Amino acid sequence: MTRSFLFAIGAAALLTASPARADDPAGPAGEVTTVSVVPTPGEAQILIAVRGSVDVKDFVLREPDRLVIDILGARLNPGAAYDGVLRGGITDIRYAQFRPDVVRIAIYLDRSRTYRVEQLDDAIQVSFGTDQSFLAWSSASPALLQPPPAPARQPEVVAPRVTAAAAPAQGQQATRITVTWDRANIADVVAGFAAFSGRTIIIGKEVKGEVTAEIKNQPWTEAFAAVLATQGLQAVELPGGIIRVDSPTALSALDSTEPLTTRMVPVNYASAGQLVGSLKSVLTKRGNVVADTTTNALIITETRSRIDEVSEFVKSLDIRTPQISIQAKIIFVDRTNIEAMGIKYDFGAVNQGEGPFFNRLFQRTDPGSGEPFDRTVTDLTGEGVAAMANASSIITGSALDLVWTTSVGGFRYTAFIEALQQVDLADVQAEPAITTVDNREAYIKVGEDVPVRVVDFASSGAASAPTATVQFKETGISLKVTPHVTNSRQILMQLEAERSDLKILPAADLGYTIRKQNAKNQLLVNDGETAVIGGLTVTEVIKGKSGIPFLVDLPIVGKLFGYHNSQESRRDLIILVTPRIIDDGSGTE
Repeated sequence: MTRSFLFAIGAAALLTASPARADDPAGPAGEVTTVSVVPTPGEAQILIAVRGSVDVKDFVLREPDRLVIDILGARLNPGAAYDGVLRGGITDIRYAQFRPDVVRIAIYLDRSRTYRVEQLDDAIQVSFGTDQSFLAWSSASPALLQPPPAPARQPEVVAPRVTAAAAPAQGQQATRITVTWDRANIADVVAGFAAFSGRTIIIGKEVKGEVTAEIKNQPWTEAFAAVLATQGLQAVELPGGIIRVDSPTALSALDSTEPLTTRMVPVNYASAGQLVGSLKSVLTKRGNVVADTTTNALIITETRSRIDEVSEFVKSLDIRTPQISIQAKIIFVDRTNIEAMGIKYDFGAVNQGEGPFFNRLFQRTDPGSGEPFDRTVTDLTGEGVAAMANASSIITGSALDLVWTTSVGGFRYTAFIEALQQVDLADVQAEPAITTVDNREAYIKVGEDVPVRVVDFASSGAASAPTATVQFKETGISLKVTPHVTNSRQILMQLEAERSDLKILPAADLGYTIRKQNAKNQLLVNDGETAVIGGLTVTEVIKGKSGIPFLVDLPIVGKLFGYHNSQESRRDLIILVTPRIIDDGSGTE
């Protein structure tokens, strides 16, 4: 497998850059020694050197875009802070002892990027695709970031001088180098590194240039990377351990001549089809991947040097994820209070034909035929006194209807008293529950399809009756949620809850209304904690009064001359949600 030479030599230096601490025998067994950023062909790599057995978890945060790496079971060996230089899309790196046994490293990016995390024996490698070239950086040797000062020009060429530094500090194993070049040929510089390291290094035939630099007591791996970066060169390790130094274009051309191989990689926990898009981002131009839905496996075609790396990338994606049980509670209370009272009366002749009468409240009959008069008929013949008050106000569904009539001389006095007090209370409580895996959307709905009669008057002609159809409308309780378990065992949820019902309008063929109460938001909740994601209270008060002018406004007795109505509606909505982790998903088979 082709592996970046800079990664190989960079990791070796990082593993020995800082001494391990032994002052806390009861502390974590692992240790983070250094953090470095090195360029490789087409990628920027963050190398986190570790000692001991550790576990790694990663997650992405937004605004700003950053990748968070948590190293469990480790303590931090302090180093230099990042200098803030943009390297391959990395704008900043921050690290700290997040908990006594957790080291947290936050990698700030210029934008959202595709990445991969690989845990090796003595290091953790984070890779980003990039087309930028930059100088390497390390928390153990931040001075490598600055261009070395150019010595005074000499008319003659000074041959390279490579000497081993003094004995390395206690706990460090990386060999350090002190070297000075003044207009030295790049081929001689590479040969010097080969002789010093004992590695076989081959330089491309088109590589040319001169190096003027002075390096004092620095790890030879990082010095070698810095020298190549100043010349716009990169290095890769070929199968067998040979290191090739050439331009990025020449190194990329190696893939076009390397034989291809095909491998089937089984997928256990994820869906093979869902991994195709992520896998294509790490393949070369000649590589290809196809999902086999029958066996839930990936058929990968790639160069021989990269097929193992791609297979390991698939395993890092195919991990066992936690399962989350989410229980929501939707409480809806609708209360309506109606109070109405009205007094209506008329004053007219007792006998029809002998004086005026009204037919609105107390219906009279025709003395000739004995049939009732039309209710709208008013007879004003003869002499007499007649009156009618508030006769058009009617209380729908009144609970009390009182009629009182008496004779006053030659007239009849009739009074109607109507009264109503009505309280409607609807208390709906729904508790939908659903279980899903990490980062997978789940949806549950409990409801019914309500048939609604729809009359179409527009389609009917002058001589044809309007047509009516039946439509079904979905109503009920629904819950949609996408949970994610963070490294701190909190649950980040994108949640949407809704309650709906259908209300038919009282008048015939006027249609219906659909009442909805819903909430949609994103929140972070602890395992087993109940959170209120929505609350709404709506109060509506309607008061009406009609009657005889002036008289209806009189205190105390004003209610005898009119109609009074009071209606109060109150609707309360509360949505609660409780997530629980039922599988921590610690396995990564």
